[in-house]
Amino acid sequence: MPFNRHVVAGLLLSGIMIAPVPALAGGFYLQEQSPIETGRALAGAGAAADDPSAIFFNPAAMTNLSGIQVSIGGSALMASAQQTNRGSNRTVPTLPGVHVPVTGNDGGNPFDKVIPIPSFYVTGQVSDRLWLGLGVNAPFGLKLDYDDGFFGRYDSLYTNLKTYNIQPTAAYKLNENFSVGGGVDVQYVKVTLTNALPQLSPLLADGSARVKGDDWTVGWNAGLFYTNGDTNVGVSYRSGIKHHLTGTQTVAGLLGPIAAANGSFAASAPLDLPDIVTVGFMHRMTPQLRAMISARWYNWSKFKGIAITSATGTTNKELDYKDSYSVSLGGEYDVSPALTLRAGTMFDRTPTNPQYLTTRVPDGDRAWLTGGATFNISPAFALNVSYAHTFVEKANIIRPDSYYPSPATVTATTLAQTSGNADQVAASLTARF
Repeated sequence: MPFNRHVVAGLLLSGIMIAPVPALAGGFYLQEQSPIETGRALAGAGAAADDPSAIFFNPAAMTNLSGIQVSIGGSALMASAQQTNRGSNRTVPTLPGVHVPVTGNDGGNPFDKVIPIPSFYVTGQVSDRLWLGLGVNAPFGLKLDYDDGFFGRYDSLYTNLKTYNIQPTAAYKLNENFSVGGGVDVQYVKVTLTNALPQLSPLLADGSARVKGDDWTVGWNAGLFYTNGDTNVGVSYRSGIKHHLTGTQTVAGLLGPIAAANGSFAASAPLDLPDIVTVGFMHRMTPQLRAMISARWYNWSKFKGIAITSATGTTNKELDYKDSYSVSLGGEYDVSPALTLRAGTMFDRTPTNPQYLTTRVPDGDRAWLTGGATFNISPAFALNVSYAHTFVEKANIIRPDSYYPSPATVTATTLAQTSGNADQVAASLTARF
């Protein structure tokens, strides 16, 4: 049964690389960009303007921060996910119409025990009108590592996506009520993906595939901020960033006629991260009590598909992601000049499409419950601490992926129910000069 090496490689790229990468561009936007905002479930995002992390949510809100202010912090995310096999199966080329069960363990909890998400922000008042700032954070990221022998191994085994975002920013106060701001986002992304490959015979040990790629790209952001002292309103926009990942795809362990596909191949793929619009509102109900609401919209519907380019040509696959949104409600109370307490809740809609859901991002709609506090150690230093619990809705995975050209095509269908939740503890130190 002879096969052309490049044809087989092209089909492998289609089945291995196209399927998982889109999921990585789905439900893993990291909301945890500010420990103080975590405590109110991001209800103050874009409008609270009480911490240098305002740079990320609304650059114009910097004008509410006097002098020089620095915030150094991070979140410790403790996530868990469980996968239940609901009849995963595969075909056998020599047995048309026959579906053989794919067995194995449940993969364990694929997340690290503790996932750190660091952040750094600094703002400086240059004059009565002009502010400059800098933010460094990780707005997208995901790492999952399933146990060997996972029943969903043909869908995914290891996923590691990292982003590093550097945001120089400026803001200008038009008058005592209105400010504008904006900046650029210099962003680096690095992706590593692995999964098992089915042999033509289910009696043989699996092959393996690994995809690695990275990219530097620049985006931008802008915002408007209004305040009359008792009420703040903020509107901001973060542009979508179009990455073009380049790297390699390595196939190993295939036997028989499909062994021609073993080896390393240059590969590239676009990775479009979404535009984000944030609208925030904060109102002082009393001198000590503040109520807040924020809403965010994510333009994931632009992510209809992904094209993989290699030496074998270009392959396209439809993904049909949905626009998503999140809505937050929160409040905070000044117990004393030294202590502020806050709490909030958020609903965060997943952008993933059930038709293309994958074990690489076992995602569902999310609900947050949060609480936090600020301890003003002195006029110059404040310690912010927060806790959040995230409930993730259960979802069903029905994912067929096909490998190899006819007549050797093998279709592996992952059928699973995914469930999970997450806890996070966040802290930051803010210094004012």
